[in-house]
Amino acid sequence: MLVVEGLVKRFGGFTAVSDVSFKVDQGEILGLIGPNGSGKSTIFNMLSGTFPPSAGSIKFEGHEIAGLSPHRIINRGIGRTFQIPRPFRRLTIFENVELAGFYGQGSHSRARADEAAEKALAMVGLPTDRRAPVDGLGAAGLKKLELAKALATSPKLLLADESLGGLDEAEMDQAADMLRKIRDELGITIIWVEHIMGVLMRVVDRVMVLDHGEKISEGLPSAVAGDPRVVEVYLGTDAHATQAVAAQARR
Repeated sequence: MLVVEGLVKRFGGFTAVSDVSFKVDQGEILGLIGPNGSGKSTIFNMLSGTFPPSAGSIKFEGHEIAGLSPHRIINRGIGRTFQIPRPFRRLTIFENVELAGFYGQGSHSRARADEAAEKALAMVGLPTDRRAPVDGLGAAGLKKLELAKALATSPKLLLADESLGGLDEAEMDQAADMLRKIRDELGITIIWVEHIMGVLMRVVDRVMVLDHGEKISEGLPSAVAGDPRVVEVYLGTDAHATQAVAAQARR
């Protein structure tokens, strides 16, 4: 579904992403991990059209999309959540999702946007009552709203950016199960950026690890968790942490 080759992003003299290549198959959940500043968000920004690449190719369903504007990319079928939810608080929950649906559907059909919003809200477990306010949502509710907005655009590929941030342990498990449900029931392919490595390892099919803008490891969760380079740059040299994550990956 997605083929990325030789992706590079420079900001002045600083190279944030350096010659990164990877592929994502239809129906797959790919985990994208790495320490802060490793280039994860920069890659998401290039995939979603926020930043044009400095070099490299991004092909989605066989078509080059590198450098396209965000609205053209979203209309082709790539949706995205954001790490920090910023809903329109003067709009209701439904109106926030409806607006995303209207934008993402690539048409001027209010009926299609409404239908997309209702389906997305039902999928994530938020009320479809058109009067329900955003202000009543806690951290978990705001993450669900962010996910519903992305789903309302009818994506074929979902870029999920730190869906577990700010959640407690039970909420993390629910959010991870939700991503798996979206893949299994809606057939949406997912790339998931996350810092909570233990939870991510239980859900994803493959993992790719970045460090200082370069890909340092890629493969099955159990193999990546035991990769010495990953242990060094992502987990440090704490043997107990390494064993814990490896155990999670084997479950």
